[in-house]
Amino acid sequence: MRLGVLDIGSNTVHLLLVDAHPGARPVAFASHKRPLSLVQYLDDDGNITDAGQHELIEFVLEAWEFAARHKAEDVLAFCTSAIREATNGPEVLERVKFETTVTLQELTGSDEASMTFFAVRRWYGWGAGPILDLDIGGGSFEMALGQDELPELAMSVPLGASRLTRDWLPKDPPTAKSVKELRSYIRSTLKPPVKEFKALGRANLVTGTSKTFRSLARIAGAAPSGAGPYVKRELHATDLGLWAQRISAMTVEDRLHLPGVSQARARQLLAGALVAEAALEMFEFPTMEICPWALREGLILRRLDQLVFDGPLKPAPHIGELTRVSVDNASRGLAS
Repeated sequence: MRLGVLDIGSNTVHLLLVDAHPGARPVAFASHKRPLSLVQYLDDDGNITDAGQHELIEFVLEAWEFAARHKAEDVLAFCTSAIREATNGPEVLERVKFETTVTLQELTGSDEASMTFFAVRRWYGWGAGPILDLDIGGGSFEMALGQDELPELAMSVPLGASRLTRDWLPKDPPTAKSVKELRSYIRSTLKPPVKEFKALGRANLVTGTSKTFRSLARIAGAAPSGAGPYVKRELHATDLGLWAQRISAMTVEDRLHLPGVSQARARQLLAGALVAEAALEMFEFPTMEICPWALREGLILRRLDQLVFDGPLKPAPHIGELTRVSVDNASRGLAS
């Protein structure tokens, strides 16, 4: 069957369609995405502006038309920290539903971390033992640790790369003072959760599951995406520290010449590097592996499990009431 996941993130909005069935590896069929940093559309009161809402609604309509055209049978539509933490988040979700017929389910930070961990566990298997997964988004930073399919502890903190860039690094290139202050803020924010995680014991493996980690690994010499998902990619703390220092002296334009860095993410690359550097240092791991699966794959795999145990079209119990909106209904909404 053809499944879709509509992901309204803080940096991008992305519809992924996959062909899959229970027990099989999901195979990507097509995707439709665009850069949309909703964090950059926040006003002084923390509301997503009308312009940001318009961009979001336009994309949701495009995505649902794309899903209908490619005969998706089931689509999960969700949003993460950008809408979750916006002052007018509930109003934005209502407007999206009214204007598109699509219900976006709001994932909590722990939901996000848990479903990402679920994908990581499926990728590495039981033989990996206890895993610590780290994920740097645009608005938040997720951490999850466990030795089962779902983590024993999953947490989210407001250390997203886009958020930190907006709040702490306004100049291009950033000042040495702003970088120093941001480093201090990141470490003070991470200190309490790191203490909780360490109390559970040490992981066998640390993984990174976001575009930010993939970009940093690529800059540090990891294989390009064109080499395929099965090539082992690592990010070493020593390389990360060196590149964080180099990037802090670069303009946004300079960063675009680095391998694997897109226009949409060049500005926030330094903030992401500082979070990654602090996390590896505070968790006391010299190396992390880059996992090709993350939140979207976790949701798809969870959905496939439901088809085996619960039958079709029932919401996933571990991630709240993720609403399936009929693609046919969405298509009619587009035509109206």
